Amino acid sequence: HALSLQYHNRKDETIYVHSGLILFEIQEGERLVQREMRPGERVHITAKTIHRMTAIEDSDIFEVSTPELHDVVRLEDRYGRTT
Repeated sequence: HALSLQYHNRKDETIYVHSGLILFEIQEGERLVQREMRPGERVHITAKTIHRMTAIEDSDIFEVSTPELHDVVRLEDRYGRTT
């Protein structure tokens, strides 16, 4: 499964891969860069940064973030979610 291609207006988060393998996409300048993330790897995502995670295999991740739970701006979503 995959998260939406999204960004947050205020939320700041760190993603840690505990197990499995994910494809992580993140905005770098004007480009969306893709990289595989394995257990033990982490990424910090600041507000306004476009990003998406897609499971390549069953994975467990931890997200640590500021408390703005509903601060999600979805740009694309394969499941039809809008909020």
